[in-house]
Amino acid sequence: MLLLTYYGHSAFALSDGKDKLLFDPFFSGNPLATTTADVVTCNYILVSHGHADHLGDAPAIAARTGAMVIGTPEILETCRAENGHG
Repeated sequence: MLLLTYYGHSAFALSDGKDKLLFDPFFSGNPLATTTADVVTCNYILVSHGHADHLGDAPAIAARTGAMVIGTPEILETCRAENGHG
């Protein structure tokens, strides 16, 4: 069974109980966010495009959790650069 969690604005997650896919993790600065970036867990992060309200906290969450980021080459480079690995 899949569990869908809506975090506000563009952020949500799908979990099958084993793996969790986080979409567009915009938490910091999001008045609609139902949680904070420092407590979200995931195995994968999908970023639909590079606008701040979609890229959001992806670099920080990926660095903290080790989650694989899925997105365009530009998004991946942004994540690497923000984490000091680019």
